[in-house]
Amino acid sequence: MLREHSQHPTASGDTSGVYSRKEVCRLLHIDVRQLRSWERQQLIPPLQEFRFADLFHLKRIIKLREENVHPRRIRQALQALRDRLKDLSLGGFDSQDVRVYRDGRNVRVQIGKQRMDPVSGQLVFDFAGQEINKLLQLPATQKNTEKMAQTLRNKLEADRWFERGLQLEQTGAPYEQVIEAYRKASELDPMAAGALVNMGTVFFNGHAWADAEAQYKKALEIDPHYALAHFNLGNLYDEQGDIASALDHYLAALRLFPNYADAHYNVALLYQSSGETMNAVRHWKFYLKLDTSSVWSQIARRELGKLEAVTVVRGNRPKSTTR
Repeated sequence: MLREHSQHPTASGDTSGVYSRKEVCRLLHIDVRQLRSWERQQLIPPLQEFRFADLFHLKRIIKLREENVHPRRIRQALQALRDRLKDLSLGGFDSQDVRVYRDGRNVRVQIGKQRMDPVSGQLVFDFAGQEINKLLQLPATQKNTEKMAQTLRNKLEADRWFERGLQLEQTGAPYEQVIEAYRKASELDPMAAGALVNMGTVFFNGHAWADAEAQYKKALEIDPHYALAHFNLGNLYDEQGDIASALDHYLAALRLFPNYADAHYNVALLYQSSGETMNAVRHWKFYLKLDTSSVWSQIARRELGKLEAVTVVRGNRPKSTTR
């Protein structure tokens, strides 16, 4: 049974500081569909378990979304902050020293008393309203000012079409409307890899294999480190019986995101079906570390048990002797 997505709840007790998706939704008063949406928007990774520090990260996202900050800006800011402050955990975003907040249309970071733009790394200085008006009234002398302004308008419009595509999917809108929304997003913003991946998934669900493959590959041309695009290509090739290509892309996803539980699950299945028992056992075990009690983990535990039983039987067979 192939895993085709990363949107399934796991249940784990919170006595060890680990929370299931259901528990996270209850604690933060959000719907499980919201978690799925944030995963698809790449605001959070497709985690099977959430730790206490992750709750701070989610609370910051909730706060910024309540302030109508666009997901793209949140994603860019958080990713840039991780790159610049690699020694901080997710929980560090809400510590005394580091704060993420909205500043007009932008997301800013405050570290101690110093403010910065997390994407550019530039320091941000506070201006009085009168000084800001003076700056806005200065004539534009750069030749590319209008081009930059148009690019920004296109990106904002692309974001709106991307969100529309997500909403249409969630409400079960006609296939053609969803595709059109993602297509417009990708046309307005040629770097919108997420729109291409989502469009590819709509094609995949409609069994339009060639169209789905084309969108996933375009997304990887834009962002070679897009784990979800690799994972979805793995699903596509597995569906078509191309096991070697499927494995290549699942393993690529795992190199980018080692805790990608669904990728471990699918790799284990493919290795098992190919007779590579030890590799299958390794990935089943890794998967079960990430997912301890879902329905899928029960299947994984059952398959692992079969392989371990076979390995024990083989190990106990008498060795042949020469007389």
